[in-house]
Order: sequence, then C-alpha cells, then structure tokens
Amino acid sequence: MNEGRLPRKGATPGHPARGPDGVPRGFENPFTPSGEPPGLYVHVPFCVRKCAYCDFYSVPRTEGIPRWIQDILKEAGMCRGIFPAFDTLYLGGGTPSLIGPEDLRRLFAGLRRELSFLPWVETTLEANPDDLSPGTLSEYRDLGIHRISLGLQSLDEGILGFLGRRHSARAAERSISWSLEAGFQSVGVDLIYGIPGQDPAAWMGCLEKVVSFRPHHLSCYQLTIAEETPFGRLAREGRLAMPDEETLADLFLRTSDMLQAHGYIHYEVSNFALPGHASRHNLKYWRRVPTLGLGPGAHSFAPPVRWWNPASIELYSQKISEGKHPFEAGEQLTAEQAFMERLCLGFRNLEGVDLRTLSRLPRLDSTLEELATKKLITLAHGKIVPTVKGYLVADSLPLRFLE
Repeated sequence: MNEGRLPRKGATPGHPARGPDGVPRGFENPFTPSGEPPGLYVHVPFCVRKCAYCDFYSVPRTEGIPRWIQDILKEAGMCRGIFPAFDTLYLGGGTPSLIGPEDLRRLFAGLRRELSFLPWVETTLEANPDDLSPGTLSEYRDLGIHRISLGLQSLDEGILGFLGRRHSARAAERSISWSLEAGFQSVGVDLIYGIPGQDPAAWMGCLEKVVSFRPHHLSCYQLTIAEETPFGRLAREGRLAMPDEETLADLFLRTSDMLQAHGYIHYEVSNFALPGHASRHNLKYWRRVPTLGLGPGAHSFAPPVRWWNPASIELYSQKISEGKHPFEAGEQLTAEQAFMERLCLGFRNLEGVDLRTLSRLPRLDSTLEELATKKLITLAHGKIVPTVKGYLVADSLPLRFLE
C-alpha cells in the first residue's frame, strides 16, 4: 500500500513544507499504485447571484474574469513540474458558463502552455441553462469541451424560485435538448430532491421528464443545509421544515430504482450514468487519485498531502501579484486518516473497498456476513461493494468494520 513519499524534513502534520516559491512540497511521486493520471480542477468563482442553498465559494458579480484568467495561468505556471500530465480538466464553480468562448479559448491555450495534458484529456464545463444557446454550445464543442454538466436542479418553477435559480423550467428543458444536439460526448444533469414541501410524486415526474431526453449522466443530490447560507439561517430560526429521514430514504430508493430501470448505473451515492459515461474526473476524488486545483477556494491532493487556496478572490489575487503561490493551508494525512478515507470513499461507490485492505481487522468475517445478510454489501472480485441499500448508510459502514 503506497501512500507516496512523506513530506520533506520541516513539514509537520497539518502544515506541509513549502519551497521558496510557496508551493507545498513532499509529493514527488503523486501517483496512486494504479498509476492513474492526475486531474486538473479550475474553480470559477463568479455567479450572477448566489443560490439560497449554495456554500461553494463564489461572488455575485461577473467583472474581473480577465484578471482571474491571468492569475489562474500564473498559478498554473507555479505548479509546473509538480504533477505529470493530466487526463481530465474540470471547470466548476460558481458558474463557468459565464466565461465567454473567447476567454475560454485564452484560458485553455494558457493552461496548455503551462501544464502537460495527455492526448485523451476529457474536458468538462459546468453550465447554467440561461447562459446557453445553440451557437454557444457549438463554440464550446469547437474548443474541445467533451462534457457539459447542466445545473438544472429542478423542472418545477416554484422550486426553482425557492432555490434561487435564475433559469426557468423551459430554459432547463431547452438546454438539455440543445446540449445533446451539439454532440458532446456526455451531457450531464444536476437535480436536487428532499426540498421542503416537495411532493414526492412531483419529484418522480421531474425525473421522468429529464430521463425522456436521455442525458448520459444524472447527479441527484439530497438538499443539505449549510450553516452559512440563507437556508442555514432559516433553519436556525425554525423556518425551514426539512423532510424526515424516512421520506428521504424512500425518495432515494425510488430514484435509484427508476433510473436503473431506464438503464442508468447507480455508480456513486448521488451519481448515475449510462454505460461508459461516468465522470472520469469525479472518479479521481473517490479513488484518491492526485488532483490539482487552481483558483480561489480550490483544493489539491497529492498523497499524503492535501492543501487549499483562500476562498477570496482578493487574497488569492494579492498573493499571485506578489509572486507567491496562493496556498492558504494544508494537511499531511496520517496512515490512519488515509485508511479511513479509503473506507469512507470506497463505500460510496460501486468500486467498493479492496478486501485485502481490511484483512487484518478482527471479526472481519462475521461483520461481512452480518452486512451481507442485511443486504448492505455484496462481495465481488475481491471487493466489498455497497448495495443501493448500503448507500443509504454509507457513512456508517466504515465504523462497522472498526467496532
């Protein structure tokens, strides 16, 4: 089990050593044992307005994109040589579709100058339906974008308004059609369920409508309430009545059953894909493959070190202008922390947990038998694989093996 080299002398847990340029050190061999290439994530921190549930770092403005591109490319140059060639490039946010095709062309050209990419790199762009047109989507395709991820969240006008989304249900449906017609290798749709007051039948109807378009990928997220959001404040004041656990579990299982009946593979707790269309970039996070994150608020990982940039455009840009890597903080994972990560992530997806990882644990056989009897796991090809019912309790499964 290779966790990569330990940080160089001078690093302490929680604070990896840095070179004179400010770049975190101690990961000269940022590869998992499988040798899977790393992924590159670029955080776009701009939105037209903040949604009531969102706790990702973004600012409700669109000015400053040219300066942001300039800073991203400078940060990329500072990271040159740390990672080998990338085979995924993911633009997330925020609202990446606020970046016009010409600015995207400049960003992509600069990233290719500063970093190395494998010929089969897969590029993904998150998009808001309101920003799209057939012409824009065609330009995205011409720029080499392979996957488009549409932030629909719902096809219900009332729910869209409640969530603070700026697009209409009609625009959402239109964006799926246009994206499929544009010929992207994969078209993904993000949806949210478990919303206060949401009718379960209406949720299933929304799913049926989306599936009728036959997108390649669906992410179905249960609404979570983050403390520092408008929804978080409403919850503290007792003004947001969330569905109970039984209702949420029923919605989860019905969602999975319906999508699997339509040919989608439930390959991660919240993610479904037609065969061959799983998100290659997101799989890297669940496999603990090294990833480099560029931009304010972006996180990076090269075992056993994880680090992140400040969630502030101003502070990020200031550090860049001073010639410093915009590193805010980080941590060196202990062997125990890395082990727990493997379990927690493995029990959230169909790749599961390698049985050899747990071979020395006491009561392993009896725990496996108990969980299999309860239909929470299956054993396949030397792996402990969660069932859909197991997904429901994914966070507690690792603890069952450590009791």
